[in-house]
Amino acid sequence: MTATSRRWAAAVGVIAAGSLVLTGCAGATGAADDGRLHVVTTTGILADLVRNVAGDGVEVTSIVPPQGDPHSYDPTLRDVRDVVYADVAFSNYLLLEDHSVVTTLDANLPDGAPNISLAESATKYAAEVIPLVENVNLDTIWLGLRVSGAGEELGATRASEVRLRATEMEGPGRLAGYLTETFGQPRTYFDSGDGFDAADGYARDTATLPTDAHTHMSWAFTEPGIYRLALESDLIAEPGGQPQELGTATVTFAVGVDPYSVPGMAGARVLDGGHADVTVDLDDGAILLQADAPVVEAADEDPGDHGDVGHAQAERLDPARTVVSVPNKALASVPAEPGFGFLGRPGDQVYLLPQAVLGKHVHGEIDPHLWQDVRNAQAYVEVIRDTLAAAAPGQADRFRANAEAYLAELRETDAYVERTIAEIPRSRRHLVTTHDAFAYLGRAYDVDIAGFVTPNPASEPSVADRIKLTRTVQALDVPAVFLEPNLAARSTVLTEVARENDLRVCPIYSDAFDDRVTTYVDLMRANADSLRRCLKKT
Repeated sequence: MTATSRRWAAAVGVIAAGSLVLTGCAGATGAADDGRLHVVTTTGILADLVRNVAGDGVEVTSIVPPQGDPHSYDPTLRDVRDVVYADVAFSNYLLLEDHSVVTTLDANLPDGAPNISLAESATKYAAEVIPLVENVNLDTIWLGLRVSGAGEELGATRASEVRLRATEMEGPGRLAGYLTETFGQPRTYFDSGDGFDAADGYARDTATLPTDAHTHMSWAFTEPGIYRLALESDLIAEPGGQPQELGTATVTFAVGVDPYSVPGMAGARVLDGGHADVTVDLDDGAILLQADAPVVEAADEDPGDHGDVGHAQAERLDPARTVVSVPNKALASVPAEPGFGFLGRPGDQVYLLPQAVLGKHVHGEIDPHLWQDVRNAQAYVEVIRDTLAAAAPGQADRFRANAEAYLAELRETDAYVERTIAEIPRSRRHLVTTHDAFAYLGRAYDVDIAGFVTPNPASEPSVADRIKLTRTVQALDVPAVFLEPNLAARSTVLTEVARENDLRVCPIYSDAFDDRVTTYVDLMRANADSLRRCLKKT
């Protein structure tokens, strides 16, 4: 039995025990028994790029299947096996992939095997990145969770996990913090209704995030009044490691009552709109509120005098001196869909701060969808070429020749996309879709990203929601809206408004392939063709 075979046999026992993190693998070779170079990628798009550079004689596998969603995929035993045998690994990163994918890769890749984050590495070949700007117009504050700071002194890496636990709540009703996933089912992070159990480490009331990450979520309250939620946090620097205690804090919510008159908090800041996050800071070891929305001061002045007070930069706020406002206009009905019984009976009124984007949506500060600009994909290919050449010097000339041929094809593809989209009159280049994944396409090929639809995920879209979207498509005079084939289930509002306004519903691809589009070049050409076909006047 070879060293790698013995290593895999030992690993199976660990996996069978219920973990996708393998142990005892240091020092073993990653080469599989067939003698070929084995490469693992996180997504099908990256696997396609690698295959074009590697050519025959290199085994390339993807953790996320070609039609899978990298934002939510859960790795399998077979995926772990592919990582165990890999000589080289490529991820996109910038928090594109679900954290379980990154953890599976980083924890199981053999020591010494190159582990390349393409989105970050490609900048040395002039790949351009775009800050992820989220401008969602909600009537209430949008409150998420965030991890900030590098945590270098604590040994934090991209495979680390930060846990944020609710340990106690004071208030007149039930408080629940939850995330509505892609297909409409809630995942509860915090829920005071079933108590907080210290005996199991508050496992039922714990949110887990990667480092440098942000996630959307909803907050619901069953009765008006003042709520105080006690939180604590810790860091697990490496899979299977011991937790390192971080900060504690108490977050105060004024629900349906005057946020400027909270007992014991005279002069506190009031968060009542825009975007803020309950944030674990790894460098300071503290829990704070980070706000990049307008913030008003409670002082002794009339609250109405503060509507225009704002801050251009994110502000770090002490939870002990801050009140989160949940106004009466936040009242919403408990949906009838299965899974929301923890909020009450269908139709009951609750106070709701909704998450801004439907679906499991953990991300960082940079838009990770770089490949929507073909020139960025060319930079990916150059990184892949260099990495493979270093990993297998005897095949370096072949990798370089393959890369040069593929780069020529990508240059032709870039020109095709630019030429095709240019045929659309500038006044009609408005993209309305459901997934915020096309900023690079918009910037590279002069397309206006008119918006991505973000209905209130915890209830049926209101009449106002429909009217707002209808006015948007009518004001822009768009002839079509665009949906990703694998995300159609989350697109009810957009498809209904399209039908009511006699708009076409056309395909567009971002993160994944399907049976018709099976390569990266296919994807970019299909998107250009769809935009031209559906937006150009005939």
